[in-house]
Amino acid sequence: MATDYVLFIHGVNTRSEPEKPDYADKLFELIRKNVDKCYELQKIPLYWGEVNQEGEKKLLSKLQSEDGCWQQLWFQKFRQTTLLQFAGDAASYISRTVGSKVVEKLNQDMLNHGLDKADSEDRLHLVTHSWGTVILFDILFAERWDDEKIEGSKSVQKIRKRFYGVEPYAQQGIRISSIHTMGSPIALFSLLDVVKGEKQAAGVAESTQPQARQHATHDITPKLEALVKNLCKKLNGNKLPWRNYIHPGDPVAWPLNPLIYSLVDGLSQCVNVEDVVTQLKGFDYLNLLFSQTPLAALLNGGNAHGSYFTSTEVADKIVQSIQEAASQPVLLNVS
Repeated sequence: MATDYVLFIHGVNTRSEPEKPDYADKLFELIRKNVDKCYELQKIPLYWGEVNQEGEKKLLSKLQSEDGCWQQLWFQKFRQTTLLQFAGDAASYISRTVGSKVVEKLNQDMLNHGLDKADSEDRLHLVTHSWGTVILFDILFAERWDDEKIEGSKSVQKIRKRFYGVEPYAQQGIRISSIHTMGSPIALFSLLDVVKGEKQAAGVAESTQPQARQHATHDITPKLEALVKNLCKKLNGNKLPWRNYIHPGDPVAWPLNPLIYSLVDGLSQCVNVEDVVTQLKGFDYLNLLFSQTPLAALLNGGNAHGSYFTSTEVADKIVQSIQEAASQPVLLNVS
């Protein structure tokens, strides 16, 4: 019997017990509650939230020294908790040192949760939140990790081997059966698509693309295009569902459709991207009008950004994807 692995990766400002992260527990229970008991589900909650905790402590220690002006600032608790964790997590990952530590932690988590033991008939459902989407897509597709001199490069190659269709190990690993991005800024990666941007702006010829790629090391589109082409061979005419969940009050969430189709060649033939605007629970028209003010948006943004993990609407969509993937035949021996 095939197993459906549901892999979660969280975003910034998420703290939990390292040995037993619980950030995805509520959403997974909603999924398990609504899916038929005949399905074998395996939860894989990746956790990287405390990788740079020591760096945060050192930063705060320096800022709060008697020689500085820390004590004169407003919102000190907000600065040293929410804001530091939110901005610090994102900024730290970009650095090679902390980014490599994150990669190594995620690689170990996948190993500990038995993803290496997945069978060729098993299915993988990706559920990513916020900056976690950026991290996972960066690990799977960004060319910057191809440099073997980077500390995390070996861990990245091990991770890529676990995902069928990801180059350069396209014939290995478990097949991705659905993608679910929640409160994600991944659309902003269009700003990193150097080759298409240069071609559109200056008419760059095909022969100059390799040179452009040399300084597009954060561009995820080439390897994402390769994944799409490899998956197309196995989908037997079906399309991979990609659901992008957006709470109206979440300032971090960005739509993907139709932007993503213009970035990734061949995507429309193999992937069905749908932006799902989650419902405004408990809102009336007066609250909706008030929510358009900058202050209200700031105050409510945090709640909206974390709402996906308790959303029955999100859970129902994931359940639907699990059931549809199980009912669709795939070509297992196609290379």
